[in-house]
Amino acid sequence: MGGRGVEPVSSPLTTHVLDTASGSPARSPCLRLSRLEDHGQQWTELGNSYTDPDGRCPGLLPPGHMKAGTYKLFFDTEGSWGKRGQESFYPHVEVVFTITNETHEVHVPLLLSPWSYTTYRGS
Repeated sequence: MGGRGVEPVSSPLTTHVLDTASGSPARSPCLRLSRLEDHGQQWTELGNSYTDPDGRCPGLLPPGHMKAGTYKLFFDTEGSWGKRGQESFYPHVEVVFTITNETHEVHVPLLLSPWSYTTYRGS
């Protein structure tokens, strides 16, 4: 790399976690990405990461690794809120979604507070 900064990895699958209680990005929740394999019988973990200071998780899935199927994003909300001294009603959030076209980029945002969450298919 010759002293240069790390280049961000373009990922076909992205997420953005926002703290709706404070109106700011949710920093550092641990998350895991899995895909349902073996004819719908077993989850295979594809990777884990943390959100950056902007609440985003770059490089979640390397280019060329997305294929049609059912995926799961697991967010450790209890650990994230616990770091702030905040109790959380939900110890974790699992967002399960289906990718039907592996050539499209997929964005799965999570809006989060200690007492609620919501998600949607972003752009």
